[in-house]
Order: sequence, then C-alpha cells, then structure tokens
Amino acid sequence: MKREVIIDTNGLMIPGQFGIDIFMELKRLGFDSYIVPRASVRELEKISMHGRGRDRTAAKIAEMTGLPFVEADNHYAAQASMDAITGLSGQLKTTASALMKIANDLRLMNSGPVAGLAEISLPALQPGSSIMPGKVNPVICEALIMVCAQVIGNDIAVTTGNSRGEFELNVMLPLIARNVLESITVLANAARVFAENAVSGFTVNKERISDLLGRNPILATTLVAAVGYERTAEIVKKAHAEGKSIREVAAAMTGLQAAELERLLDPKAMTGEGLRE
Repeated sequence: MKREVIIDTNGLMIPGQFGIDIFMELKRLGFDSYIVPRASVRELEKISMHGRGRDRTAAKIAEMTGLPFVEADNHYAAQASMDAITGLSGQLKTTASALMKIANDLRLMNSGPVAGLAEISLPALQPGSSIMPGKVNPVICEALIMVCAQVIGNDIAVTTGNSRGEFELNVMLPLIARNVLESITVLANAARVFAENAVSGFTVNKERISDLLGRNPILATTLVAAVGYERTAEIVKKAHAEGKSIREVAAAMTGLQAAELERLLDPKAMTGEGLRE
C-alpha cells in the first residue's frame, strides 16, 4: 500500500518501497579522501629533513593499502581543513538517514498484529517483551535507528571540528578521526545485522494487503473515466460507510460488467504499468 503524508494513495509493489540507493552518495566522494599532507610544513622540512620526506608518506600508505593515496598539493590547506573527511562523514550521515527511513518503514509496516498495519511480519527474535509475553518488538529496526541517530550526531561534531582549523593547523583532528571511524564501524555492523536479521527474513502478509487494497478508496480513481467523478465519489462514500469493497459497491451501483470492473480496479495497474487495454 502506498502512502503519502501518511494517507493512503494508489498501490505500490513491495520492492518499490525500498528502492533507495543508499550507496549513491558514498560513490560520489571520489578522490579527495586519498590526499595526504606531509607531517611538516616546507620551512621545517628545509631545516630538518632536507627534502628527503617528500612523497614518502603518501607513497608508503598507498603501498600498504593498495589505495591511490597521493601527497597534497597544498600542505597548509590539507592540515588546516579536514574537508575531505568531513565530506565522508556527511555521506555516512546521508546513508544513515536513508537506512533510518527504511528501518522505520519496516517497523511501521510490521505494527500490529491487531491494531496496526500488519502488512509484513518481521522475524521474531524474542518470545515477547519483558512484561508482556507475545509482544514481539521490532528490536533490529530499533537498534539500527539508534545507530543512525548516533552517526548523524557524530557528523555534527565532525562538521564543528572542521570549522575550527584556525590558520594553518586543525587541532580537532582527534575528534574528527574518532567520530568518523566510529560511524563507519557501527553503521557497517548495524546495516549487516539489519540485512541478516530483518530484511532477509520478513514475510509479506498478502491476505491483509489484499483486504486493505480492496477497501482503499483510492482504488476507485480509475472509475472516473467510466462513470464520472460524482458517481465515483458516491461509490467511495458508500463503500466506506458500509465497510464494503470498492468492487462490490461499484458492481451494484454501475452497469459495468465484471470483466470491465476487473480491468479498471486492478491494483497492479496503478503501480506504474498503467491500465490494461
């Protein structure tokens, strides 16, 4: 069931509800994260290193990791501004916000089993809550949501740290490094646990969804072309008032044949493929 502003709209295929490319922003980060400043500025290098340190650090790191690390062109800027790592933190935050949305949607779709949506059933990982036996909470979704909140909070601190690179040196690099490393670690772990213990094992409650679709007033939108707006509105109001399906009321209030109603009220036709001719 598709919802906008938490109000029922037309139908939607289950995969379409989670069609978010959460890695798209990470892919955009690009080359900047592999730029390495020298440990000393040019003046100190001339005095103590005689130029021998040039390029060695970045080249050694590249050799050890197999990643394309290179020396920064402007070492002053690279030591004062942590822009690349702040950008990485921002992409982690974007990923966290996307994962939080997915986890919360699954949590809501799993709500119930009686007074909620109950459109899906998440794997039961506990016999019940600590007080109420049988009340199985969506603990994996909730764990991921908390991790995402932490990553978003970490990014605020990283952004603040990047802004405090007064003149030629940023002294808040320890905070930045600590938060980014934590964000990478906890988000990767939580995403893996979420995939293994929630996404891969949930089931779709087809009978429940079919019942909701049959009584969804938006389903009647396709009747407008056949019987007009006013007649369609009457059908919707009567179906809602009497707790009947749109199809049942439309059959009684219009002269449309069963085959035509089947074609017009096909929920799949409202998922983007269009009405069958």
